[in-house]
Amino acid sequence: MADVRHHFVQTNGIRMHVAEAGEGFPVVMVHGWPELWYSWRHQLKALSEAGFRAIAPDMRGYGDTDAPPDPAQYRTSVICADIAGLLDALEIEKAVIVGHDWGGYHIWQFGLRYPDRTERLVGLNTPYSPPTPIPSTQALHAAFGEGDRGYYMLYNQKPGQPEAEFEADIRGNIAKVMHPYTRAQDLWTMATLGGDGSGMYTRIPTPPADQMLLTEADLDVYAKAFERSGSRGAFNWYRAIDLNWEDARALPDPVIRVPAMMITAENDLILRPEAAEPMRQWIPNLRIEHIKKCAHWTQQERPEEVNRLLIDFLGDLRG
Repeated sequence: MADVRHHFVQTNGIRMHVAEAGEGFPVVMVHGWPELWYSWRHQLKALSEAGFRAIAPDMRGYGDTDAPPDPAQYRTSVICADIAGLLDALEIEKAVIVGHDWGGYHIWQFGLRYPDRTERLVGLNTPYSPPTPIPSTQALHAAFGEGDRGYYMLYNQKPGQPEAEFEADIRGNIAKVMHPYTRAQDLWTMATLGGDGSGMYTRIPTPPADQMLLTEADLDVYAKAFERSGSRGAFNWYRAIDLNWEDARALPDPVIRVPAMMITAENDLILRPEAAEPMRQWIPNLRIEHIKKCAHWTQQERPEEVNRLLIDFLGDLRG
C-alpha cells in the first residue's frame, strides 16, 4: 500500500513486523484471528490523513512477525509485554491502543497492566469482563459438551488439528470465514464446527463473488502470508486461554480507569452486542457505539463508520 512504511522492531524477545502511516499522536492497532496488520489498511489511511501516527503490527504468530512454537508464549501477560515493548522500540511513551477480536481481548488487559502507557482504549466486537470463576476451557466444556467438537475454541486446543484443516485450503477458508453481514450465520456455523463436529469450514458454502467481503487482491495478501508462516502461531492464541484466565485472576483490581470506547456490530453472532452493556460497571469512563448491518470483521466491513468513530473519539489528540 502506498504511504505505508514497513519495518521491524525487537520487542519482548521477538522480531515484530510493523506497518505505519502518518505522523502525530500514536494509535496502535492490534488485530485478531486470522488477520494481519492488513486488516487495519483502511484505518491506516484514514488516521494518517487525519493527523495521527497509525501503527499496525503483525502480532506474534502472524505474518512476518516471529511465531514461537510454545503456546505459553501467547498468554496475555506476554502479548501485553509485546505491545509495551513495541512502544519502547518506537520511543513512544503513551499511545491509544485499539483492538479487534483477540486483539480486542488483549487491549483491555493492556489497559489494566500498563495504564501509564495507555492514553485511551478502543475495542471492536470483543467485550471486557473480569475472569470467570472457573478456567475458560472448563466453562466452554460446560456450555458445549466435554469433547473438542462442540465449539471451535475447544477444537483449536489440539495441536495440529485446526492447522491441518485451515492449511488444506488457506485461501478458500479465509474467504468462507471473512464474510459480510449478509452471511453472518456462517460465523456461528464455523464456531459450532458445522453443527455436527465435522470441522470449522466443512458446512460453510463457498461464497459467490457478489457475497464476498474481501477482494481477490485482499485474499492474495492473507493467503500468501499464511502460506509463508503456517498457522500454528495463530492457533496458539487459543491454546493459551486458560493461561489468560490465570493472568487475569492474578490482577488485584479488575476496573479499567482509562477512557475507552467499545464498538459493537449488530450481526456478530459470537461477540454479540448485548455483551457490551455490562462493561460499564468495570470501565467507568466508557462510550459504547453500535454499527448496524455489520458482522464480525468490523474494521474491514464498515471502515467508514469505524474511521469516523475513531477520529471523533480521538479528535482532541490531533496536533
